Amino acid sequence: MKQVAILGGGPAGAYAAECLAGAGLRVILFDEKLAWEKPCGGGLTYKAYNNYPFLIENSTPKRFIRETAIAAPQAGEAVLKLEDPLVIYSRLDLNRMLLERAEAAGAQIEKARVLEMARGGAGWRLRTNAGSLEADFCIVATGARNPLREVGTQLSAGDAMSALGYYVEGDQARIDIEFAPTLRGYIWIFPRCGHLSVGICGKGEPASSLRQRLERFMTERGIRWKGASFYSHLLPSLDSASWRENRVSGEGWMAVGDAAGLVDPITGEGLYYAIRSADLAARTLLSETAEKVNQYRQLLRRDFAAELEFGSRLAQRVFRGRFLFDSVPVRMVQFSRRSPRFSAIMQDLFAGKQPYSSLKRRLLRNLNGSLYDMGMSLGFSRLVPRKAG
Repeated sequence: MKQVAILGGGPAGAYAAECLAGAGLRVILFDEKLAWEKPCGGGLTYKAYNNYPFLIENSTPKRFIRETAIAAPQAGEAVLKLEDPLVIYSRLDLNRMLLERAEAAGAQIEKARVLEMARGGAGWRLRTNAGSLEADFCIVATGARNPLREVGTQLSAGDAMSALGYYVEGDQARIDIEFAPTLRGYIWIFPRCGHLSVGICGKGEPASSLRQRLERFMTERGIRWKGASFYSHLLPSLDSASWRENRVSGEGWMAVGDAAGLVDPITGEGLYYAIRSADLAARTLLSETAEKVNQYRQLLRRDFAAELEFGSRLAQRVFRGRFLFDSVPVRMVQFSRRSPRFSAIMQDLFAGKQPYSSLKRRLLRNLNGSLYDMGMSLGFSRLVPRKAG
C-alpha cells in the first residue's frame, strides 16, 4: 500500500494518522481547519484515558474534575464525588496535541478540504481546494456534517442531536448537569481552562427551542449570556433501527468517529469512540486479512457499537420514562443523593465503566438496598434536623 489519505483532522483522523504513520505507511491528512475549538465540554472519561494513557500523560493544559452535581426540577441536586476524575481539555488544545503526535509519527498534514473523491482503479482520486492526488485507501474522519455523501454514515433527522451553548467568564470546581422536563438531553456547565462552557444538547427539538431553554436556565442561574461567544454543532445520535444499517466501511474506505455515527446516544460522548474507532480502523488496515471492510464492521460491533445500539433503545426511558410514580431523572437525582449504592452506579456510568447492557441487571440487584438506603436517609433526616444558618 503506497499511500493512505485521512479526510479530517479531528481526534479520530489525527489518531488514525498517528497509528498508520507510526507503522510505516505513507499517510497524508487533510483538514481545512486543523486544530479548532468545538462545542461541548471536551471531557475525557476514565474509560478513555485508562485505555489510552497518552491522553493525560502530556503537558497540554487540562482540568481534572472530581465532582459532578446532577439536578432535576422538583428533585434538587445530588453531588457525586468522582473516584475517577473527568479530564477536560479545550478542544483546540486537544486537537493540536493529537495532530502534533501524528506529524511526529511521520504523517503529512495538509490544511485543505477534500471536495471530491472518486474510485480510480483499485484506489482513489481526490480533489481538494489545493489540488489533487491519488490514494490507495481512505480513512473518512470528516465529522457529523460529512460533505462526501458516498462514504460514511448517512444521518437522517432522527439520527442527530443538536449541541449548542456559550463560553462565559468564570470558574468552578465541579461539573453541573441538569435535566429539564420533556427534554431528551440535558444542560451542562463544564469548567474549562480559563472559562466555563454552558450548553445544552437535545434530540427531537429545534435548535431555536433548545437555545431558549438554555438562555432561560442561564438567566435563572445569574450567568450572563448576552455578548458571550455562542457555538452550535450537530452530533450523531443514531436511532436503534439505524445501527444495523450504519455505513461505516466500504471498498477502499473506513469511517471513524462522528463520520461513522459513533457517539453515545445518552451522554453525547464522542471522544473515546473517536479514538477507539481510529485505533480499530488502523489495526484492520495493517492486518493481513483481505476482508478489511467486513472485519472493521465486526470489530466495531464487538468492541462497542452493539453497546451504543443498546443505549439508543434505552435513551427514551432515561430522559422521558417514569419510575415509582415520577420521572426517571427525578428518581435518578433522589436515589443518587440518598443511596450510596445508586451513587456508585452513577459514578461508574460517568467513568464509562458501567455498560448499558448490564445496567438493568445491576439496578435490579441493588434496588432493595437502594430503597433501604433512601428510607434510612429520610428517617435519619427527620430525626436529626438540619443545622440552622
